[in-house]
Amino acid sequence: MRVRGRWTGAWTGAWPTRRSRALDVFLAVSLAAGDAAFLWFADQRFWLPPPVVAGCSVVLGLTLVVRRVHPVGLAVFALVFGTVTGAGVFAALVILYSLAAYTSSRRTVVTIAVVTYVAGLVFPSPTAATENFAAQAVFGIAFSAVPVLLGLYMGARKQLLASLQERAARLEREQHLLAERARGEERTRIAREMHDVVANRISVMVVHAGALKAIAARDPGRAAETATVIGDMGRQALEELRHVIGVLRQGEEALPQEAVTLAHVRELVGQSGAAGLRVDLSVRGEERPMPTAVGRTVYRLVQEALTNVHKHAGAADTRVALGLLPEAIEVEIVNAPPTARPEHLLPSGGNGLVGLRERVNALGGSFDAGPRGGGYAVRARLPLPAS
Repeated sequence: MRVRGRWTGAWTGAWPTRRSRALDVFLAVSLAAGDAAFLWFADQRFWLPPPVVAGCSVVLGLTLVVRRVHPVGLAVFALVFGTVTGAGVFAALVILYSLAAYTSSRRTVVTIAVVTYVAGLVFPSPTAATENFAAQAVFGIAFSAVPVLLGLYMGARKQLLASLQERAARLEREQHLLAERARGEERTRIAREMHDVVANRISVMVVHAGALKAIAARDPGRAAETATVIGDMGRQALEELRHVIGVLRQGEEALPQEAVTLAHVRELVGQSGAAGLRVDLSVRGEERPMPTAVGRTVYRLVQEALTNVHKHAGAADTRVALGLLPEAIEVEIVNAPPTARPEHLLPSGGNGLVGLRERVNALGGSFDAGPRGGGYAVRARLPLPAS
């Protein structure tokens, strides 16, 4: 059963379509009958009688069914069998064509074709017995060269089509992989934006809500200010969330993004200070407008770092330093060791710093975050585009 399955697979692979199978069977039967009839009634002088030559032509013609599977073996068989018996005329043309079309080695094709030509001169066919040697030589060149050249052309064309199909399939696979990669990057970007909009804002709002609960009874005026800050932060979060959803619906270029300035960073630091965090902002260098992408990254760096201070260090002293250099912007957020455990047990997803690193790397900058002197430090350098 295994042998039968192997042979069945080989024969199935020999014909790519049913049309090719029908063509080979038709060629085998028709050329076997045509050569047999032609050589039976041909005016010949050969050492085998016409019925024998006709029968051998039938055998040679029927072997055409394997011309796609074993073109070299079929050509060698036709060379030996046809030369000895004088069988096959039209079948030999198809065999030479199949040899050139389905054999990968051109050296093999040329060698067998030359040997066939020489054998035709040494042992002329029955129908060429009355011709002179010069006519046989010219006819032999045409007989051998035409089907071989045609077969080489068709084989090269088939290989070209196969390579083009393979290239198209490869490009389709690469396009699919690029689309998957783009979707993955888009999911990461959306998750990062949602984290910045929702997690950071709501974390600070929770801190403000805890402070509001603590001072509501003893300091109504400050409680009212804190409530106002919570409302403002909630509106800002809704506005940013609306912007993210708008981008998902209409595309990145459809919605203009507001340029982030140092005023926004100061407002962000002030919100953390209003929540009870002792934070100091220092700016060195000449203040000037920042590119949109750089400004938003600076804002997110300060926002994420201050949110992490609220989560993990409580009311630890924190310093935010911005260096406005001609060629880059340097950002550093450092908090002192925490003096007490944070009162607000805010959950941490662990993706905030990863998102910051991705943002900074996308702009060609450098990012570093880690413990420092019992506290924690976040540093980044963002290169500015050339004017």
